[in-house]
Amino acid sequence: MESDCLRFSEVPQTTKLFASYTEDFSKVRSFYGPAPDEAGVRAAAKEVRLDAGTRSAVVEVLRAQNRTLGSDAAVERNIERLANGAVAIVTGQQVSLFSGPSYSIYKALDAIRWAKRLTRSGIDAVPVFWMATEDHDLAEVNQAFFGERYGIARLELLLPEEAAGRSVGRISLGDSADAVVEHAGELLQGPKRGEIAAALKASYRREETFGSAFGKLLARVLKGRGLILLDPLDKRLHELTRPIYRKAAEDAEPINEELLARGKELGRKSFHAQVKVTQQSTLLFLDVAGKREPVRRKNEGFTAGSLRLSASELLRRIDEEPETLTASVLLRPVLQDSILPTAAYIGGPAEVAYMAQAQLVYRRVLGRMPAILPRASFTLIEPEVSRVLKKYHFAVPEVLGGRQQLRRKMEAQYLPRGLAALFVRDEKALRKILAGYNKPLGALDKTLIGARETAERKMLYQFTKLRGKAGRAENLRTGVLDRHEAEIISAVYPRHGLQERTVCLLPFLARQGMALLERLESAMGEPCQGHRLLLL
Repeated sequence: MESDCLRFSEVPQTTKLFASYTEDFSKVRSFYGPAPDEAGVRAAAKEVRLDAGTRSAVVEVLRAQNRTLGSDAAVERNIERLANGAVAIVTGQQVSLFSGPSYSIYKALDAIRWAKRLTRSGIDAVPVFWMATEDHDLAEVNQAFFGERYGIARLELLLPEEAAGRSVGRISLGDSADAVVEHAGELLQGPKRGEIAAALKASYRREETFGSAFGKLLARVLKGRGLILLDPLDKRLHELTRPIYRKAAEDAEPINEELLARGKELGRKSFHAQVKVTQQSTLLFLDVAGKREPVRRKNEGFTAGSLRLSASELLRRIDEEPETLTASVLLRPVLQDSILPTAAYIGGPAEVAYMAQAQLVYRRVLGRMPAILPRASFTLIEPEVSRVLKKYHFAVPEVLGGRQQLRRKMEAQYLPRGLAALFVRDEKALRKILAGYNKPLGALDKTLIGARETAERKMLYQFTKLRGKAGRAENLRTGVLDRHEAEIISAVYPRHGLQERTVCLLPFLARQGMALLERLESAMGEPCQGHRLLLL
């Protein structure tokens, strides 16, 4: 196997909503905009309406931001195409330490691929990566996981307590950056370890923020691919999005009623509402004393942390200090598409799910919705892991089934060669002996055949159980099973989840080389509407 494809409904922890979206869009069509295919993207591209002044202002911000992040001539050319009327294929992610889980880079590559595909079809398109610098969940971004042969290494950037609650794009890495970068470099293995370690050292300096360091790393890793990076914390962008914030504040009550109704509608169809909405919810956050606080409705006004605001005071804050406002997860895509000519957004399972709620906000605030494309999804199987899987005759889906099932099968197969051959021989002999009773028992009483089959199942169960106990005894003597189990789990299903959701891609790039990026892009173009298993 060089590659294989699992339907998302076969992947553990996949929600019914996301499985339906990818496997039978007709079941969820009413919750979304255009279909998640090329025809849907083309239809969405034709609906793009972006004011010329807004486009020009955004382009100037992007030029300045990308030059600061060290982007190359390919990015400059794409920004110029954007200025001249190109639509955007947008994706985005939290600005996690060292690029975060592997799917951050998968998203970027998928946006690049879709932009090329749409351009080839006759609609000029460029890829844009929205860096979620406004997010305040520090615990989500201050760590990274590097896959090792027999486990997972966790790297964490230690920060003072006062950093909690602030938008992560405003948090400087500080003095502890040097130590965590050095530790990451020590963990890297392979022919390209020096190149990746140098990229980390150049990007993650103490004076950088989570946002700028993340952007500089992506600019280096994806050099030459034309990915435009966008940091939404820029005050000039907040000026452009002021009308969106104002609309969200003015229509807070009817928007909330529609979202509550959508949650019930999803429930009636046995789907889930990804984002919890309460009677007090709004789509806004407000910076209060340096902390990002949710804006909630209360009586005729609003609250944000300890702050109390009347409706007119909130609107005045939006007019005079729009940079103190940030969007909730349901408003963020709408705000994004108010300043970008977005034809499609590429998102993961959770993003696709919350777009079923965000559709209502798009309809009321923006009047159009882009196509939502599920991001490419991978489990990468390196040669060493492939050899261990073959040794125990495992298919990857069996590993995704859980550790207990994995261990039982390993114990049943791990025996000294002579003893293993004895078990195989005698299992066949036992089946043959019992099969020989079919004819005489049937002649005596046909109901006895069922009793014979039951007896066979019980005997074989005990026989297999004995084989497993022998395997455990052999493991106690050698420890090989423990090592192989740790190797398989850490590589394929780390921390009880898909590889892409946990481990960083950088160690793979260090071991496999930067050509891995081309391999991933090529695999994304192969027919697969689910999770790809890619043998390296």
